[in-house]
Amino acid sequence: MNFMQQIVSFVSLLGAFNGLVLSTYLLVSKRTHSLAARLLGVLLLMISIRVAKSVFLYFNPQMPKVYAQIGLSACLFIGPALYYFYRAAMQQKTSIPKSWQLTWACLIVSMLAINIFLPYDTNRAFWNNGVIQVIYLVWAGFILASGVVLWPVMKTFFTRSRPLQATEQFWLLLFLANLAVKVVYDLSMYNLVAIRYYISGAIMFTFLLYLTLFFYFQRASIGNILSGGEANQAKGNGKKKIDEVAASGLKEKLFHLLATQGIHKDPNLKISEVAKLMNISSHQLSQFLNDNLQKSFTTFMNEYRVEEACKLIAQDDRLTFEAIGYEVGFNSKSTFYAAFKKMTGATPAGFKEQANKL
Repeated sequence: MNFMQQIVSFVSLLGAFNGLVLSTYLLVSKRTHSLAARLLGVLLLMISIRVAKSVFLYFNPQMPKVYAQIGLSACLFIGPALYYFYRAAMQQKTSIPKSWQLTWACLIVSMLAINIFLPYDTNRAFWNNGVIQVIYLVWAGFILASGVVLWPVMKTFFTRSRPLQATEQFWLLLFLANLAVKVVYDLSMYNLVAIRYYISGAIMFTFLLYLTLFFYFQRASIGNILSGGEANQAKGNGKKKIDEVAASGLKEKLFHLLATQGIHKDPNLKISEVAKLMNISSHQLSQFLNDNLQKSFTTFMNEYRVEEACKLIAQDDRLTFEAIGYEVGFNSKSTFYAAFKKMTGATPAGFKEQANKL
């Protein structure tokens, strides 16, 4: 190994080592307890393992093939970790949904079965002509899905409709870093570039790791990304504000919950119960309603109930106004009439009369 190769090896391994250290910190530290932080830790861990495998085998092809098997297996989880990191960060999820658990379980069980029953060392043709292609296809698919999730941020960047917040800039940089590493490995796998460029994926990861971390620690609070994608702290009072992308995800999730489960029909519904169903804290839901929708929880629920009541009044002649009020979640006739008058400017009877004229 000449001097230049030694430098390349050192730089690449340094990136892999630091990636392992950072991923361990994100996975085990009590200060980084959010789901987004854990998934970011998994992402860095898988990429670091893949990069370390590239470096070791490039400079010492005679190493046991189990290293290649471990590195290739790690590739299967890079894409999913990236995709679910964005989902967790942008939607501020605090627990893993069952659909995510099922996806991860399928990937882990499949990879374990192949590693145990069809190891790379004795089944190279099977790996080289099938398994590796599937792994890279899954990786590419989840990167594409990540791009779809991140599209609102990309659209904002391209249209310049508003300045990107630091957290959003971090998301974009992280996506581009993963895409760049994936492209380098794809070009090498399909022999579209000389084999000496194979190691450039490891070098690129090292460079982008440091660039991303430097940018992030300089431009944004580490709490933003590790708490689930919250935006910069608001100036003046130090209060964290939920950014537009995360707020959009919360709004969609809240209205979907109301529409599909009809929880608004419970007159004793509490904000803590709604927050639990959304997999966020009561504080986050309250902050979203107050800061982004400019409404209290009670006002929001009453408005939603009145909107549902308006639909029933216009469509159903069988129910009395009082019955409709109870149906949509009001606990008394007087409360329903007062809220209806406040929201629409008319009584239920007046609204019904206007609706019949249309």
